[in-house]
Amino acid sequence: MSILWTHRTVRALALGLMAAVLTACASTPAPISSSALGRHGNIAGLPRPPFDPDSPPRVADARARLQCVPFARQQSGVEIYGDANTWWRQAAGRYPRSNSPAPGAVLVTRGFNTTTRGHVAVVTHVESSRIIRVDQANWLNNGEISVGVPVIDVSPDNDWSQVRVWHIPGGHWGGRVYVAEGFIHPFTLMAELRS
Repeated sequence: MSILWTHRTVRALALGLMAAVLTACASTPAPISSSALGRHGNIAGLPRPPFDPDSPPRVADARARLQCVPFARQQSGVEIYGDANTWWRQAAGRYPRSNSPAPGAVLVTRGFNTTTRGHVAVVTHVESSRIIRVDQANWLNNGEISVGVPVIDVSPDNDWSQVRVWHIPGGHWGGRVYVAEGFIHPFTLMAELRS
């Protein structure tokens, strides 16, 4: 009987750990009431994103099975390891950090359900002072790679401290506001000082 109990306990712990790993940097949009949506399925008051209809945001690889961290590291060249919620702190003194988006920079967000959850995405385009596009992995919880995803600055001070992310399956701005810690720029401070 104790062997069966041990097997069940180990299996339950393994399943719990696997679930925690898969959700470490993922996001599911909050439900949006129909009254919050405008005429075009957009959250009232938020602009439609500026993307070419021939190049909309999309899931580029639904079977990639990647987490956001290795994807962002490979795409940006920012050599930081560990959970997404540690990247901002780890970048201090190693990489320039700012609240200004730039192509190639890593956007660091946190706070999906708890402050222990984080996400990193790579900026591909700065569309305006309030809208960028990012490439990212595992935003929809399935390990997929999404490209050209609009992100809008909704912070009261226009400082990129609060953002909404385009929900590809729904074709509208996501219902949640995420805390953005800022942007990590992809060159080391030592290389910057040598130039």
